[in-house]
Amino acid sequence: MLNIFTTIPKINITSLAMGCFDGMHLGHLKLVQALDEKGVLLVINKYKGNILCSNEEKEKISGKKVIELDFESIKSLDGKDFLSFLKKEFVSLKLIVVGYDFTFGKNRAYKATDIESLSGIKTIIIDEFSIEKIPVHSRVIKDFLAKANLQKAREFLGRNYSIKGKMIKGQGLGSKELFATINLDCKAYFLPQNGVYASLLKSRRKIYKSVSFLGVRTSDGNFAVESHILEELDEKFTQGEFFELEFVAFLRENQKFQDLQKLKIQIAKDIEQAKQVLRKNDER
Repeated sequence: MLNIFTTIPKINITSLAMGCFDGMHLGHLKLVQALDEKGVLLVINKYKGNILCSNEEKEKISGKKVIELDFESIKSLDGKDFLSFLKKEFVSLKLIVVGYDFTFGKNRAYKATDIESLSGIKTIIIDEFSIEKIPVHSRVIKDFLAKANLQKAREFLGRNYSIKGKMIKGQGLGSKELFATINLDCKAYFLPQNGVYASLLKSRRKIYKSVSFLGVRTSDGNFAVESHILEELDEKFTQGEFFELEFVAFLRENQKFQDLQKLKIQIAKDIEQAKQVLRKNDER
């Protein structure tokens, strides 16, 4: 039997905003604003990897608790059965909030406009939200990021794009021959275009200015996400520790270098450029 398992007392929940909420962008926040004080996000998870943000980040950005519902577990339900299931699980439910393009039920047979008539629960349908006549959607943000258009992604998200990952063992080449870097495993997240970025690296204790590299390393042909800290480091890191990497500005596309000396010269230039960018970012 299908049930929703959560540590949140379901009897206290009076409103639900339903959707994927990937990225928790400005369009999603319109749905959040329509919830009452006892409202939560019912995240219907369709994504297996390539996410723009985690459920933990969705809670932090929205200020609302998240309950996740696996899409695979409900996709074969008829729309009426799905709504009956919600009413059974959330007995105090008085309000449902969805976007204009929300569909539900087997083969996506039902639309947002069907919810209230079928369930008897008041439903608020949020209209399409646009910026400069461009609809705000997660897929549009991913397209901006794939083209390293951080400014547009920032406008649609309402913040700089960031990813999270655990520290993994690198080549060891950076600390010996080039510049020491922290290597991250960020497989769960959608990654922006390969290249070099001015960035902020957030540990458990502090935010460090950094320059970061995404792409295939010239030295060993392996894909890597690496970040070199640009300021004094006053803590020690260990493998498995988690970091957040925030992208501030795109500096350049990746290049192939014939030898390590030429690579080192370019990285030194990247470091100086990143420092200038991040200094200007501080002044805003």
